[in-house]
Amino acid sequence: MGLLTLRRRKEMTLGIDIYEIKLDEDFLMSSLFTVAEVALANLGLAGLLESEVDVVVGGLGLGYTARAVLEHSKVRELLIVETLEEVIEWHQQGLLPLGEQLTSDFRCRFVQGDFFAMSASRARGFDPENRGRRYHAILLDVDHSPRNVLHLSHASFYESDGLRRLTSHLLPGGVFGLWSNDPPDEQFQVALSEVFAYYETHVVTFSNPIQCRDEANTVYVARNE
Repeated sequence: MGLLTLRRRKEMTLGIDIYEIKLDEDFLMSSLFTVAEVALANLGLAGLLESEVDVVVGGLGLGYTARAVLEHSKVRELLIVETLEEVIEWHQQGLLPLGEQLTSDFRCRFVQGDFFAMSASRARGFDPENRGRRYHAILLDVDHSPRNVLHLSHASFYESDGLRRLTSHLLPGGVFGLWSNDPPDEQFQVALSEVFAYYETHVVTFSNPIQCRDEANTVYVARNE
């Protein structure tokens, strides 16, 4: 997919260290902006009424969505699917601030693999130790948006057929949550409405302290029948 790099730099104007993951010259994640990543977890799990839930997070990144999931006491198990082995190793080696917290939580397990290929295979699923397993929630933060994908092979996932394949991995009443860097996408919302019983779109605003302005991401939350 390209050259993956992890960078730690001091932001002198704020007096803090910032961690960034880049793919070639494309920023995938920054520890400066994590509000919407946390919101993905909280909004995705908010509607689950079960006392114990099993969750998949697609895309490990710096780990902020995963940590937010684990802060919910009802989470029984979290399976994190990450394509890039280096990202998993950075957490396991303690190179990232949340690495120790994630790797030491007995509920959390890393799986190195292609989330989109796993989603497309009903028989295979996300858990190599339990093929075909279904989950209460699947939360995804990999591409920039449904229209701005990191690899062309991801594009079909955001269409109706791709979303239908995803639902085979959800329990009845289960939730699919998606982070997007773009404003609400009308075409993607049509696909959601064709597949899911119900969906919501949340615009999450947060401060950009370097540019002294607000920014916004989108979180989609859809419920399986």
